[in-house]
Amino acid sequence: MSIRDCALKSAAFSKLKEFYDHREDGIKAARKKGTKVIAELGCDVPDELLLAGGLMPVRIYADPDRELVQTNKYLEFSFDPIVRAQFEKIIDGTYGDLVDAMVVSNSTDVIIRIYLYLREMHRVEPEKNIPEVEFIDWLFTRNLLYQQRNEFLLGLFQETVERWAGRKISDEEIIEAAKVCNADKAALRKIGELRHGKEVRINGSEALVIIGSAFFMDRKEHTKLVEEVAKEAASWPVIDAPRVFFTGSNQESTDLYDKIEASGVVIVGEDHDWGDRFYDRDFNLDYTVRRALVDCYMLREFSSKKAFTSQRVAALNREVEKTAADGVIFYMNEYEEAASWDYPPQKKSLEAAGKKTLYFAKMKWPFKDSEDISAKLDAFANDLKGGR
Repeated sequence: MSIRDCALKSAAFSKLKEFYDHREDGIKAARKKGTKVIAELGCDVPDELLLAGGLMPVRIYADPDRELVQTNKYLEFSFDPIVRAQFEKIIDGTYGDLVDAMVVSNSTDVIIRIYLYLREMHRVEPEKNIPEVEFIDWLFTRNLLYQQRNEFLLGLFQETVERWAGRKISDEEIIEAAKVCNADKAALRKIGELRHGKEVRINGSEALVIIGSAFFMDRKEHTKLVEEVAKEAASWPVIDAPRVFFTGSNQESTDLYDKIEASGVVIVGEDHDWGDRFYDRDFNLDYTVRRALVDCYMLREFSSKKAFTSQRVAALNREVEKTAADGVIFYMNEYEEAASWDYPPQKKSLEAAGKKTLYFAKMKWPFKDSEDISAKLDAFANDLKGGR
């Protein structure tokens, strides 16, 4: 099961898919209008601040077909393969021509190292066409001291955003931008309900397109289109298949989801940063601006890259229960060790609750189909169907 005809016949979904498939077109169109574009590496950059400054945030993504000519000169082969491919586009001049600056958040340890490499390259090779880089050094432990530290860090980041915007940014502007982001998340939650409600009407590949298109287009336009899709999808055919929750490596395309759902299951949720986790938590309009920003990003559901194993076990249990999943697929690319550390206790906890699991580790990227993958997925799907 990949993207179905009912979705492709939707004008709103097709527009979202156009932005998802042709990610740089939206960037070029924004710059042509005079909008400054800021690239984000890492999933914890506060879009609200960038939007308040009149800037367009876009997510850096990997090109699976690009030779890593420059990356191989600088990065070890033990880096996460997706990050290596993202790094290539940063240092080969692609993003230097596309964006005005970039922000790196310390969402993973490997991204922190990428920032250090880029900082050093700016110092020793200033002639390279690499965007200006700003770093947000979040503290993710949930206590008052770290919250206060993060509020201070966001104050520093706001000064940088103001320099990019060429003006001061008021609290009122941040609140208005936050309302835009909150509205988009509310629209995406309607999509979520159509994935894991009583009846499943949107499959995983369709959801990835709907969510991921937000990273490459105007946020207000995205909200409008998602609202239209949610209304239309309420009458799309019900998907009668075992429900699966996906956890592990970020999926920047639908290739793997297409393969998984072709086995006869439907992906009703995920906890990676190109899926459900994007709209997990709102900006609380009752808080002060800095506190609300920190709350929005510090208190989202736990990521495997920035959480203790016990936190990840509890987080996955919550998500599986919320989506009423029958089983869970764990899928980790090679050199993504953090998520694999969580797997044994997660598997034990899930199976104690009667949930079946399937595990793929040290997988090559980009995704390539194989008889072994197909056989395991088919067996898992048949097992789930027998247990329904």
